[in-house]
Amino acid sequence: MLMGIFYLLAIFVFSVILIKATDILVVNLKALSGKTQIGQFAITSFLLALATSLPELVVGITAALEGRPNLALGNVIGSNIADLSLVIGGAALIGGTVAVRGIFLRRDVFYAFLAGAAPMVLLFDKNLNQIDGLILLALYGFYNILILKERNKRLAEARNGREEGFVVRLLKRLNSQKTQKELGWLFLGVALLLFSADMLVRFASKMAIALNLPLLLIGLVIVAVGTSLPELAFELRAVREKQIGMVFGDLLGSVVANGTLIIGLVALISPIRIQAFDEYLLATMAFVLIFGFFYFFIRTKKKLERWEGAILLGIYLIFVLLEFLKT
Repeated sequence: MLMGIFYLLAIFVFSVILIKATDILVVNLKALSGKTQIGQFAITSFLLALATSLPELVVGITAALEGRPNLALGNVIGSNIADLSLVIGGAALIGGTVAVRGIFLRRDVFYAFLAGAAPMVLLFDKNLNQIDGLILLALYGFYNILILKERNKRLAEARNGREEGFVVRLLKRLNSQKTQKELGWLFLGVALLLFSADMLVRFASKMAIALNLPLLLIGLVIVAVGTSLPELAFELRAVREKQIGMVFGDLLGSVVANGTLIIGLVALISPIRIQAFDEYLLATMAFVLIFGFFYFFIRTKKKLERWEGAILLGIYLIFVLLEFLKT
């Protein structure tokens, strides 16, 4: 009983640290995106999405090195399900309506779905080997090159065809004392984010082990929720600040990083063989269903309202309940 209270208190403390870290990140990313002219969607889908996905990456690599790649697989699929329901649904429910602007509907949502579904397609034979891992890593690189190349192309057109290389332009704009100061705060925010997320995962995992929960369920629900907290805290802040580009950049970028980069590295280290196929199949169906609802909501009215966020949260709760009932 006393240990349970201690775990809950620790989770609360590190949640406060995590939320403070996201405040630091939002302020400095907003300023940095304006100075570099990379754009909020591009900078968050590439930089912040990778940063907020590092807890999943650390958990995945650790599990693979310890010979438990199924824990990593459950974490990745569970995190993507949580991102598209718990995270964006919670952000809409608490922060208010999320309007959709720009090119999200036409291309980026579709790319994110393909990236998130890619490991599930490759796992039809219940195995994910090193070749499959290389395919997933190639997809991750392809997605980010497309995002940055498109942004660079639009900037060049805005300058009447006077195109400048992305790396050159970025280095020029980062070469100022004020920008370097913001970069320092950015790294501090990322460090706090990773530290607090890591502690949350550790304590959540200890609670799960104490309750004798199955390994796959720990990855799908307990660990996935813990590693998705950085995205939830960031998006709540971004919605309240009306930084819609950051909201979707982080959301879609995280789904892509989880489904390609992280699971690809895990497969390279330790090939995955599905053991609990029923639990995996339920999670796969939940991902497709939740992504379908998410796309339908933002497609019809080009915004995600509070009641729609509540529906996404409801679907997530049903998914969690079904997973527990199967144990």
